Amino acid sequence: MQKEVIYLRLRQKNKVSPYAKLVIGNIAQLIGDEAFCSKVEKMPIYQITKEDKNLIVIDVMKVIAVIQQGIPELEIQVIGPTQTIIEVQFPKKKLAPIYFVLIWCLLFIGAALAIMNFHEDVSMSEVHQQIYKIVTGIDNPKPLLLQVPYSLGLGIGMILFFNHLFKKRFNEEPSPLEVEMFNYQQDLDQYVIVHENEENGQKKP
Repeated sequence: MQKEVIYLRLRQKNKVSPYAKLVIGNIAQLIGDEAFCSKVEKMPIYQITKEDKNLIVIDVMKVIAVIQQGIPELEIQVIGPTQTIIEVQFPKKKLAPIYFVLIWCLLFIGAALAIMNFHEDVSMSEVHQQIYKIVTGIDNPKPLLLQVPYSLGLGIGMILFFNHLFKKRFNEEPSPLEVEMFNYQQDLDQYVIVHENEENGQKKP
């Protein structure tokens, strides 16, 4: 007798609340017979406990084992990733206004010092003086006619480069910072998966 086939694709990452009881429908997408898919989606797969940390990795082999134990006549075809990461979201404490101001000042001063040190390294002041002298023929030690627009352009350029003004986004294209954060998150997820697999391998007799 030919087995019924369903196709299973694990979600790459999922966020849940503490002590949540996960079912297969929380971590996977299923395609196939609606009756079988409905049963599989409701099967419990993991219970978040106090001992769990904020990241949990569930392997597709565990999912298949649970399904075969509950519905042995079902054949599972896996598509896509073979592990899913569960991120337990604990309640976040609100940041006190004084800490927000201190962090903002620290970042502002650090960014300002970085820009000033860069300009000092490339002798930007002397460059402006030379450009002003070439254009006007006047030797001016403080060519504000160039320095003020340059400073404004620097700030506007940074806003356009990062594609954000506070919470406002200018277009749907991701900023370079968002791309770097995405790549960092991908590397972090891969590390968590590999590290979890190594630990599981060491636990086996």
